[in-house]
Amino acid sequence: MKRARILIVDDSPTDLSIISAPLLACGFEVVTARDGEEALAKVASEQPDLILLDVVLPKQNGFQVCRTLKRTPASSHIPIIMLTGKNQPSDRFWGLRQGADEYLTKPFVAETLLQSIQRFV
Repeated sequence: MKRARILIVDDSPTDLSIISAPLLACGFEVVTARDGEEALAKVASEQPDLILLDVVLPKQNGFQVCRTLKRTPASSHIPIIMLTGKNQPSDRFWGLRQGADEYLTKPFVAETLLQSIQRFV
């Protein structure tokens, strides 16, 4: 059985490590990107099964990346879970408006994140 490939997009090395650990422990293949432009390039080259996307990123923010991916036929089918410290109701509303399939906030509970991922892969 093919392991699901998850792209984690976050500019914080600490957050990348914290998010990656439970995914790797569950057998997911993890690919990372540190900014919005790198995220778009990695989606094209790595063809992830799911994207965990922060909002506050260099070069292009997560809202812009999400909107671009959902409007592009080659990537519009890829589930996007926004995983961010932006926790205002307006942030959640805007993330879902851009096409995010789910909106989770940091700090997160690993079990909750894994349950969300399982719904899509």
